Amino acid sequence: MRQEIRKRNQKSFVKSVMEQRSAGRPKVAHAVVVIFMEFFAWGLLTTPMLTVLHKTFPQHTFLMNGLIQGVKGFLSFMSAPLIGALSDVWGRKSFLLLTVFFTCAPIPLMRLSPWCFFALMSVSGLFAVTFSVIFAYVADITEEHERSTAYGLVSATFAASLVTSPAIGAFLSLRYGDSLVVLLATIIAVADILFVLLVVPESLPDKMRLSSWGLPISWEQADPFASLRKVGKDSTVLLICVTVFLSYLPEAGQYSSFFLYLGQVINFSSEAIAGFIAMVGILSIGAQTLLLSVLMKKIGNKSTVLLGLGFQLFQLAWYGFGSEPWMMWAAGAVAALSSITFPSVSALVSRCTDHDQQGAVQGMITGIRGLCNGLGPALFGFIFFLFNVELKELSPVEPNPVTPDTEEKRVIPGPPFLFGACTVLLALLVAVFIPAQHAPAVKTCSTHVMMESASGVTENGSVPVSDEDNEPLLQDSSL
Repeated sequence: MRQEIRKRNQKSFVKSVMEQRSAGRPKVAHAVVVIFMEFFAWGLLTTPMLTVLHKTFPQHTFLMNGLIQGVKGFLSFMSAPLIGALSDVWGRKSFLLLTVFFTCAPIPLMRLSPWCFFALMSVSGLFAVTFSVIFAYVADITEEHERSTAYGLVSATFAASLVTSPAIGAFLSLRYGDSLVVLLATIIAVADILFVLLVVPESLPDKMRLSSWGLPISWEQADPFASLRKVGKDSTVLLICVTVFLSYLPEAGQYSSFFLYLGQVINFSSEAIAGFIAMVGILSIGAQTLLLSVLMKKIGNKSTVLLGLGFQLFQLAWYGFGSEPWMMWAAGAVAALSSITFPSVSALVSRCTDHDQQGAVQGMITGIRGLCNGLGPALFGFIFFLFNVELKELSPVEPNPVTPDTEEKRVIPGPPFLFGACTVLLALLVAVFIPAQHAPAVKTCSTHVMMESASGVTENGSVPVSDEDNEPLLQDSSL
């Protein structure tokens, strides 16, 4: 009897989602616009932020940058699963508004008070976890077979926002000054907040939200840590989390120093660096949309993750040993192909996760990425320091003269990238053990308990009892 009720509730959930979609309310386009505007605003500030960082901390620029990103990343790691789990209870829109607001809040302070800007930027990590809510939002409004494509579109939008915005910000900064760039970024951030507030609809159906106005809610139903405990007990989710950590750690470190590395070690000009960013961004858009969709259909979800990790391993090793500009361009093309990893991992988690656990699990993935954003830059900076590779210039990069001494030291031009290749190799080995199929699972969220309790039906006629201790999180899914 209980199984029949659960199946009926699941069918009603799918039906309600389809009704929302047919009414044209929540759409993937809403998520795409939110992500694009948020990261476009921050992309504009790439050049001004490097300048302000250097002026504010002239003696310890990279150390302070690592500290700021480390605090922000640690706070994101702690808060992302909690915010995701709460969005499973109270809905996505309110938490989407919260995360977008706090992510963009530091922007206007860049010119008003640099110290307050960096302080607020660090603390904003407590709520700056938009991706966890966005991916849960997308999971609410898409079917399983189209979810990977939707995640790829969101990730490609992130890449697209960073293709042009740094170059636009640098041009405007050079022509009109940093104040105009900060003003433009602030206007875009405010527009993003208003878009979420006025345009973006709620994606989570009313029956899935336990806090419908006027209905009592117990702490057991609303407790986000209950969701996190269930996540932690599932070995498959833990394997995926370890894979994300080992693969994203070098990626975060790479983003923090790679463009300075291109200029000072590989002797790229400023124009070549801008062209490199554009090329990788454009190829990443194609990889995360067209290529990802084809791979998911042809070889499946898990194999796509493994292929993406393979591309990333090859790319980082090439960055580590490469010493010629053409090698960097070729490795950059491989880096674009490796960008399929994160959307395919998110799809893998989402396809296997209960509808009422999407926010919690996506929050864990986003939290791990936030932690890597803090640890990666510090780790790469430390390895560069150990190998006497100094990245000091923050202005347009002038090629360094090559001498016999420097040439001799460059047997391994990029040691941090080689270290990153080793961590990705470990991630690849861990990902191999992610099961292609998971054992059938019973729904675990208290939403279903509440529904059954409301109908007054249980197997023995008594109040339903939680099976948290022996029910895994994931459902059976052919991957």
